[in-house]
Amino acid sequence: MVTDRLSDGYDVVVVGGGAAGSNAALMLARARRSVVVIDAGAPRNAPAAGVHGLLARDGMPPEELLEIGRAEVRGYGGHMVAGEVTAAVREAEGFRVALADGRSIRTRRLLVTSGLVDELPDVPGLRSRWGRDVLHCPYCHGWEVRDQAIGVLASGPMAVHQALLFRQWSADVTFFSHIMPPLTAGEAEQLAARGISVVVGEVAALEIAEDRLVGVRLSDGTVVRRAALAVQSRMVARAAFLASLGLRPTQHPSGLGEHIPADATGRTEIPGVWVAGNVTDLAAQVGTAAAAGAAAAAQINADLVAEDTRQAVAAYRAQRDPFSPESEAHLSELVMGDRRHG
Repeated sequence: MVTDRLSDGYDVVVVGGGAAGSNAALMLARARRSVVVIDAGAPRNAPAAGVHGLLARDGMPPEELLEIGRAEVRGYGGHMVAGEVTAAVREAEGFRVALADGRSIRTRRLLVTSGLVDELPDVPGLRSRWGRDVLHCPYCHGWEVRDQAIGVLASGPMAVHQALLFRQWSADVTFFSHIMPPLTAGEAEQLAARGISVVVGEVAALEIAEDRLVGVRLSDGTVVRRAALAVQSRMVARAAFLASLGLRPTQHPSGLGEHIPADATGRTEIPGVWVAGNVTDLAAQVGTAAAAGAAAAAQINADLVAEDTRQAVAAYRAQRDPFSPESEAHLSELVMGDRRHG
């Protein structure tokens, strides 16, 4: 449970409590920064039985991994709060973050790790099986469906690549062209060379028996027996609340969806706002997202250290020479601060 109470102001507000956000909060709390994670409680990997490809935690249920992380953050004084962020606005000394329940928080810096939403093709049965026997990432789920009858539903520009990848885990792979354009000669040759069969025709629904996928039904009634189905979702960053700052998702260079662009450190075009994890890197797995959160946290702390130092230098100069221009500016800043908080 995410139950900590909110304070009025923090050094950093982290929006999103997944791997990226929690690891960022851990780094910031260990750096003795006041930090709160606002988590809406809808992790992308919630349907999955386990996290994979994460050293020393392979196969651990996603919620268990998050609970351990939250306890670690709290152990260093960080806060974890349940809530949905609806807007963020610029203020003189940072930002004010608004929550759906009417609460708001002041923060000097903002780190967005709110993840993404997987938009699936409109095929009955896909959503209910998502993360179980309807998959997208062979590195996340390939081992679990090894040597099984795997289907690949063409739904985007990476469909052929996805089929070739899953061929690494099984010799029985079928490519369903669905409503996508016909294969090029080169693509057809690649699939044929790897022994991947191609089924032409629109997919109408999935066949489910005893709570498991058993086949793919075409619009003409034909059923192709399959035990797992790979499909490429359209991935869209969960970041509508950033529009109040003028920051909106843009098309990802891969063509696979929309993300919030950032530099290598996670810094966005809006000063004081960083992003990490799937909200900017659509392909990031749990380990990659956690590492990106840690890296962004280090950059944010360095940015705050620079700001703290500038303020300390101004105060130091004012103390040494109370009649200097720096002193007058510092005094004016203090007076305005008293008016704001008085």
